[in-house]
Amino acid sequence: MGERIFASKFNTVMSQKVRVRFAPSPTGPLHIGGLRTALFNYLFAKKNNGDFILRIEDTDQNRFVEGAEQYIIDSLNWSGIPFDEGPGKEGAFGPYRQSERKHLYKQYALDLIAKNKAYYAFDTPETLDHHRKDHEAKGKTFIYNWHNRLKLTNSLSLSPEEVKSKIDNGEDYVIRFKSPENQQLILNDSIRGEIKIDTNILDDKVLFKSDGMPTYHLANIVDDHLMEISHVIRGEEWLPSLALHQLLYDAFGWKAPEFAHLPLIMKPVGKGKLSKRDGEKGGFPVFPLSWNQSVGYKEAGFFPEAVINFLALLGWNPGTEQEIFSLQELVSAFSLERVNKSGARFDPEKNNWYNQQWLQKKSDDELAQLFTVDLESKGISANSSYIKQVVYSIKERAVFVKDFWELSDYFFTAPTTYNEKAVKKQWKEDTPDIMKGVIDILKDINDFESAIVEEKVKAWIGQKELSFGKVMPPLRLVIVGDMKGPHLFDIMALIGKEESVKRISTAIEQL
Repeated sequence: MGERIFASKFNTVMSQKVRVRFAPSPTGPLHIGGLRTALFNYLFAKKNNGDFILRIEDTDQNRFVEGAEQYIIDSLNWSGIPFDEGPGKEGAFGPYRQSERKHLYKQYALDLIAKNKAYYAFDTPETLDHHRKDHEAKGKTFIYNWHNRLKLTNSLSLSPEEVKSKIDNGEDYVIRFKSPENQQLILNDSIRGEIKIDTNILDDKVLFKSDGMPTYHLANIVDDHLMEISHVIRGEEWLPSLALHQLLYDAFGWKAPEFAHLPLIMKPVGKGKLSKRDGEKGGFPVFPLSWNQSVGYKEAGFFPEAVINFLALLGWNPGTEQEIFSLQELVSAFSLERVNKSGARFDPEKNNWYNQQWLQKKSDDELAQLFTVDLESKGISANSSYIKQVVYSIKERAVFVKDFWELSDYFFTAPTTYNEKAVKKQWKEDTPDIMKGVIDILKDINDFESAIVEEKVKAWIGQKELSFGKVMPPLRLVIVGDMKGPHLFDIMALIGKEESVKRISTAIEQL
């Protein structure tokens, strides 16, 4: 068996400019796994002062979905990883939609035929289906390759005259790659290392279809070559195609890019690839932006920084204890050598934790602006300084900005009901008289600041020889309506003396 070696390493000195591409098909929304592939390409490009290219692989027109291309572009932009070249950002290597490049591919397929690396195949779908069923009945698998190609209807088994006649008569044909016999490929993947493939198990893949469109394999190789792609970083699902792609580069006489296949993102339970259904079942997003009825990370309230942060650490390990990374820190730290081979388990709770960490890093001004939008939708207006103070007092307990209202509604509206359990436990026979005493103290305070109010109330509790348990819990209950919230005197100082007294008085009447 002949042996051929195609060894290459990402950590060798790169002679050509680093150019990577993210090449999704516009067949629906961008899955979070696709976004991670785009992110790793982006990080590698920026780390090496290279270019990040978006190429839309829309050769399969039957699966094309209206709006999917724009969704992909919007997702990359929202995530903060925009492409350098692509649709709408034409560079020197466009066009960037394969459907606009389809005039290119046939000539390359014909070149392979001329080099005896590919051939015309005229087998009808019915004939191939018959062969498949016949093999299944015998407990075998039908593979169209070296061991049966001469028994089938193609330009290897027919005379040149018969081939010409069929083409001239307009018979449907495909162009198949002629996989080599009895060779062992030794391939190198930058994440998985050395991979050995026996070419005898490879099938003769279709490169060009009867509808005049290339298959993914041909278009992908031709475009990567013409766009001078230096490194192909893609998902593990493309690993079975690596041998064919390397053989195509050899057949054309081109230098292949360096390959890296990223690990799968696994379900939260750890087994199987993460799917849309897992998100629906678990109540978490699997798309960056909303699509039809599916809520995206943006609409669920995640910050793009948090999404990029947790995605980067799904399958990549920085080699340190650091977990919180800005995009720039990720660019600096990223290397493909530290990408894992095995799948990475998706953890929705950990994703929430990342968002909480990024929320704490935001300024109170920025959070107040975001919260203002939510308040206005509820018909509540308050000055920006007041909202900022509220945000400061409650943000530590929040995971999302959308949590702010539940954590702070009592800052904006007086309670109309009171937690029943808390009322039973805290509201005793003598509580109304105690609360009246608190009102008298509050009315006498001119400078209604948190520390002063606290000092005066606590001094009064001491003078009356009351326990704090008889005063503080029921006081929180009447101010907030529940036993929640930050430091009670901070709340009272913010809502003010008049509102604090009013709430206590209302509760005395109602309870």
